[in-house]
Amino acid sequence: MRLSIGDVALRPVTDADLPAIDAMFPDDDEQDPRWEHFAGLSAQRNRHRLLVQRTWHHRGSWSPSSWCLDLAVEVSGELVGLQALEADDFAKLRTVDSGSWLAVHARGRGTAMAMRTAILGLAFDHLGAVAAISCARVDNAPSLAVSRRLGYVENGVSLSDSPGGVVELQHLRLTRESWAAHPVKVTGLDACRAWFAVSD
Repeated sequence: MRLSIGDVALRPVTDADLPAIDAMFPDDDEQDPRWEHFAGLSAQRNRHRLLVQRTWHHRGSWSPSSWCLDLAVEVSGELVGLQALEADDFAKLRTVDSGSWLAVHARGRGTAMAMRTAILGLAFDHLGAVAAISCARVDNAPSLAVSRRLGYVENGVSLSDSPGGVVELQHLRLTRESWAAHPVKVTGLDACRAWFAVSD
């Protein structure tokens, strides 16, 4: 399966991508504090181990009732980051969540907007989602700006633990009715529909 919008293309992450993804993984991307760190490994080595392990876990635990699609993001053929789309009980709830990061050198060019637009196009226009949710730290202005530009509205604030202490998370929600369709090209989906628990 492939998604594309302009010169930004998204495709499933492969093991061959992992060394490059690991090398560009930015230090400011916060991982889930619930993930266990191995004693004897530095914080940096644990971060990179968890990045790879998370990818393998998403593949190995995939089921139509709970899935996370990790997509490599390329700009004009250059790998620059990762975009995830995930859902639980999608066949009934029709709600997706997302997460992403970009290499530092690839920021400020509109790529974050394009990659989020691409997965929303997949979710709303091809998988039949009725809502998309997202969250970001209240001080993560770039991520929140992307969400708001795409039509998400604020949906509450929660507290979360992090390596730097307790932080506030701003939650947002976008409905199908508020989604403005964009020219996202999706190919190769038909063979994957059963994996998402959706029909033609």
